[in-house]
Amino acid sequence: MKESNEQILVNRLLQKEEAAWKELFEVHSGSLAYVCSRYIIDRDSVNDVLQNSFIQMFRSIDSFEFRGNGSLKAWITRIAVNESLKHIKQNVDFKIIADDSEIPDVQHEDEPDLEEISQQEIMNMIHMLPDGYRTVFNLFVFEEKSHREIAEILGIAENSSASQFHRAKSMLARKIKEHKISKTAQYE
Repeated sequence: MKESNEQILVNRLLQKEEAAWKELFEVHSGSLAYVCSRYIIDRDSVNDVLQNSFIQMFRSIDSFEFRGNGSLKAWITRIAVNESLKHIKQNVDFKIIADDSEIPDVQHEDEPDLEEISQQEIMNMIHMLPDGYRTVFNLFVFEEKSHREIAEILGIAENSSASQFHRAKSMLARKIKEHKISKTAQYE
């Protein structure tokens, strides 16, 4: 059975081969920076977290277990997410919840239509969410964590995670509606 390119790279990483680490960085730094930027807005902080992620990868590569193609990418992504969360926990208080009277509830039938809105525009709207909302939203949507898992990760109550997710979703729905209205107004 022939080894895959990923498995060969893992073996080289385990040997602490400098060229392998450079290759890992060149191939994955862009996507990992994107992962970090889902959680952290400041570009300098994203770069710091990305650097810390690669340091953590280097320190813990011996604990990595290859489980088939894609397992390396999953492992390094999990490290980038964990480093992002560590950074946020050191810099943000998740227990603060904005005044919810300013955020309208969105009923299921009011869910926004995402047609004609680019992924980049949606990501920009997610970036505009308050830190706690954005973090809970990302963990729930992109990392597919349950509210119980999010609560444990962030050190908040489970109902606080659910509440922040609901409010984040409501704020996004409002931003999407406003975006569509402004686009429609441009063409009139």
